[in-house]
Amino acid sequence: MYKLVTRNFCHINRNMNKYKDMMTFYSLVGRLKKIKRSGWVRKGVEDPETISGHMYRMSIMAMTMCEPDLRKDHCMKLCLVHDMAECIVGDYTPCDGISKEQKYTEETNAMKQLGDLLPQHNAEEIQSLFQEFEEQKTPESIFVKDLDRLDMILQAYEYENDSERPGWLQEFFDSTEGYFKTQTVKDFVATLKEKRSAEGTK
Repeated sequence: MYKLVTRNFCHINRNMNKYKDMMTFYSLVGRLKKIKRSGWVRKGVEDPETISGHMYRMSIMAMTMCEPDLRKDHCMKLCLVHDMAECIVGDYTPCDGISKEQKYTEETNAMKQLGDLLPQHNAEEIQSLFQEFEEQKTPESIFVKDLDRLDMILQAYEYENDSERPGWLQEFFDSTEGYFKTQTVKDFVATLKEKRSAEGTK
């Protein structure tokens, strides 16, 4: 009886420690609901979107636009993880003067820090997804990178409309020119640009 009680207590204690770590993980990731996207802040956008808002719409895009030969669930996971490290390092933009190497190192370390708070299989999954997105070698990661850029210019278009300032955020469109690789996203971008042009923006 004593041994059974001891074993049960140890099991409960291990679970408590695990859930305390996971609670810390969820709190860190929860910061993404508050951190504003730096590019919009720099441009003075009123009430700019958060990082989590960006990742959420990307996930919806993946769910509804995923090409038949791609793994839809995997694409959605990539959307949810690709900016997760920013809950620790923040949202760097090219204007911050941070090299790609330094940004990658800081974000990789942040993903390890997050992974240390999770059970091993969960940690391995989020770190693998992050690396896959960064390496841009799989069809799914390439598609999700396209969605990353697409959500940005769609958001720029919406901010232009909200503020009644056509062309105000042209630099965000310019930064994506020639970078889209998947046909579905290319077609969507062409439609977006056509609509934007018809409404008064060159």
